[in-house]
Amino acid sequence: MTRRVIFNKKGGVGKTTITCNLAAISSQSGKKTLVIDLDPQCNASNYLMNDQFLAARDQKKTIYDYFKGSLDVGSTFGFNPFFPRLDRSENDLSYYLHQTVYDNLWMIPAHPNLAEIENQLVNKHKIYKLRDALNSMNRFDAVFIDTPPALNFFSQSALIAASKCLIPFDCDAFSRDAIYDVGHHIGDIQNDHNHDLQVEGIVVNQFMPRAKHHQEIVEALKAEGLPILSACLSSSVKIRESHQSSKPMIFLDPKHKLTGEFTALYREIEPES
Repeated sequence: MTRRVIFNKKGGVGKTTITCNLAAISSQSGKKTLVIDLDPQCNASNYLMNDQFLAARDQKKTIYDYFKGSLDVGSTFGFNPFFPRLDRSENDLSYYLHQTVYDNLWMIPAHPNLAEIENQLVNKHKIYKLRDALNSMNRFDAVFIDTPPALNFFSQSALIAASKCLIPFDCDAFSRDAIYDVGHHIGDIQNDHNHDLQVEGIVVNQFMPRAKHHQEIVEALKAEGLPILSACLSSSVKIRESHQSSKPMIFLDPKHKLTGEFTALYREIEPES
């Protein structure tokens, strides 16, 4: 099972769009694919689930409810050192799975209240909770984890749980400066928590091949030895339609140029697919 996190602490660089579109291509290729949304903005959840997302929140079957349950183990799950441990399905990550309308594609949605329990999760040392949960769940071929635009408990949990990391990069000076900080943070995670985490590369997003400034930024990063992936994602208004309709590009418009770019990116990181 390949666990891939899409991470950058800068917002607006395309993390959610890349996560969901790569996951959609993975599912269409026949792989049982799971997307986990760890961002309180819930954009990935809305993108892939649409109306199903509201139902998931009503059913209390989100990643928030999973983490919240781990904080309430004494009362909710009946864990007590003086009494027998109760076996409750709510303590199993599989309980929070939702089949999307797309074949082979499942989701564990986020919740806006995630930020409210972050400090509690840190204080209770739950940073390995997601990793351990995925270690015990082997039903998927691929897992994609969407992260918030910050280095916080949830993004660190994802980096610890993942085996591979993609770093989205928007072609501007602010994104360029953020890349270096992201590299340092990932290095700390590799050294202290997850020696097996592999940086697959930097995904150039919103790329305009005729824009001299974009070309110069990308070439400068390559010259510094940064792992820039060959497949670039261009700017297109079609992606807004994709978001609005809750249809990843492979389902919305399989022949669109941007769909081809997402497919090329997927084949670059999964060459055997």
